[in-house]
Amino acid sequence: MNRLTRIAVLVSGGGTNLQAIIDAQKSGIIRSGEVSLVLSNSASAYALTRAEKEGIPAAVVTRKKGASEGLSIPVYEVPDKETQENKLMELIDEAEIDLIVLAGFMVVLSERFINHYKDRIINVHPSLIPSFCGDGFYGLKVHEAALAKGVKVTGATVHYVNEITDGGRILAQKAVEVREDDTPETLQRRVMEEAEWIILPETIERISYEHLR
Repeated sequence: MNRLTRIAVLVSGGGTNLQAIIDAQKSGIIRSGEVSLVLSNSASAYALTRAEKEGIPAAVVTRKKGASEGLSIPVYEVPDKETQENKLMELIDEAEIDLIVLAGFMVVLSERFINHYKDRIINVHPSLIPSFCGDGFYGLKVHEAALAKGVKVTGATVHYVNEITDGGRILAQKAVEVREDDTPETLQRRVMEEAEWIILPETIERISYEHLR
């Protein structure tokens, strides 16, 4: 092994999946890779605080004006999506990133971006694909749909990212029981704890190890 696989995690919110990845590094579940960069489209994302606490380089690339106030990390304010993607690509390439992990990144990436990193971007989705996935299915909306349908089992999926929303090759899945008294919020939490936070680090380790071979 010359070096660990370098990982960039793209985030928009609280960063619970980022934390699961960091914790997996500390516990030895992820041994072949390391989070080398955290990028966000939102200056208010708590995930940035998580990165700062761990000494992980981070930056914000946002289309929102005035986002840089009070932040100690680089903030790039851009006028449009194309410029935003260009800046993200520049930062990723400068950091010599091998694997990109979308962890609650609320920006739809273009086909141009995806093809630039073909088979190097993975995403975790809070359902058992092909159920409750695709355009419009994100966050609590996924769990609301699962409960409305009355399914008895849901879960999470880690997959490669391609030009179709949630349409890339499946890498891992884990099922979670749906309880009678579940709300979207309780189901979301249990899917994270019992599925997402398990299969995402495991998949990252597997890809990282294979990259180094």
